[in-house]
Amino acid sequence: MTNTVNYKPLNVARWLIWGGFALLLVVAPWLFNSSGSLSLLSQMGTLMIFGLSFNMLLGQGGMLSFGHAVYSGLGAFFSIHALNMVSNGSLPLPVSLIPLVGGVAGMFFGFLFGYVTTKKSGTTFAMITLGIVELVFACSLMFPNFFGGEGGISSNRVIGQPFLGISFGPQIEVYYLIAAWLFISAIGMYAFTQTPLGRLANAVRDNPERVEFIGYNTQWVRYLTLILSAFFAGISGALAAINFEIVTAENVSAIRSGAVLLFTFIGGIGFFFGPIIGAIVGVILTVMLSDHTKAWQLYLGIFFIVIVMYAPGGIASILMMNLRLVKFGMFKRVWPSMWKISLSVLSFVCGAIFSIEMLYHRSMSFAQVSKMTMFGEQIDTSSPQAWVFASMLMVVGIIGFLRAKPGFSQHWGEANTEIEAQMQRSMG
Repeated sequence: MTNTVNYKPLNVARWLIWGGFALLLVVAPWLFNSSGSLSLLSQMGTLMIFGLSFNMLLGQGGMLSFGHAVYSGLGAFFSIHALNMVSNGSLPLPVSLIPLVGGVAGMFFGFLFGYVTTKKSGTTFAMITLGIVELVFACSLMFPNFFGGEGGISSNRVIGQPFLGISFGPQIEVYYLIAAWLFISAIGMYAFTQTPLGRLANAVRDNPERVEFIGYNTQWVRYLTLILSAFFAGISGALAAINFEIVTAENVSAIRSGAVLLFTFIGGIGFFFGPIIGAIVGVILTVMLSDHTKAWQLYLGIFFIVIVMYAPGGIASILMMNLRLVKFGMFKRVWPSMWKISLSVLSFVCGAIFSIEMLYHRSMSFAQVSKMTMFGEQIDTSSPQAWVFASMLMVVGIIGFLRAKPGFSQHWGEANTEIEAQMQRSMG
């Protein structure tokens, strides 16, 4: 007999990426240290876990769910009840482990509802999940003892004596709790993609008939994937409950399910890190933008439509395509036409924003005052010059785009064709 030693080289790139992610989570509060910024970072963290868990269904398993908020919302309700039980001394559990309560609750309801929903796939699965979320939302108003009625259930995360000086009263302590669970959850969900079950979920997404032909039960693959996804969704709901110290019926609504679908798609469902980007963009568009403009929902809708039409792979696909150009040394060939088309788009977007904001101001506040402040400048919406300026920005943007598009398309196509040829030669 001969002994063989198998050596597997260390994946340095993967260690650098995860190390950089951990470092970014640690230093983020140092860069954005105001109370408002910490609150936004905390919301981004919980939404990242929620989006990653949803992408286990849609991106990994090809299951379009309209009811994923059921698992995060019910996890949040169970967690806030557990937090109240810890507060009155009937449950000996530290606050830092409350997210496990949400995760177990989410897993339980994934086990319960998933067996029904995963019997079908495609559009039928999506419609069943929509019915489930509407059913749970209706129950939230029918059982006020558990769901708290319209007012919801509130709690206090500052319980007992501080442990090592940590009381979870300051927002930065809550942020680091969310960051720790985000890092652990992200590693767990990434590890799932490398398991046989994760690979089978990809296969069921791409060709369920072939998976059945080789002897696997596709319904069980979808079912087990949903249970694991519900576990991480419950963790995100629990962290949201700790962060806001209140849970309402909105947490189990179809609106929240639609929001996570929208943000995950914007980030990119074909990439593991896509939901992380989507969570950042989602909080910026819904929380930060809503503080500055009444038209934030219009901007969100337009942005989503543009992504669906011109970048169906999400923002992550745009980043990866440009990184591929850099890797193969083709970016310098595309850049001269890229900056022209980018500048044209920026001009059009600025003109459109000026027009939309002035139109909103005229329709809502013109009776009181015709002037408004935008980008630190006073603008008179009754002045023709303001409308002409906005129109000129859009016209310049359109003309510039139409002139730059042929050259950009040619350079982009040639560069990617050469990259494909190089990849084919290297494989050959």
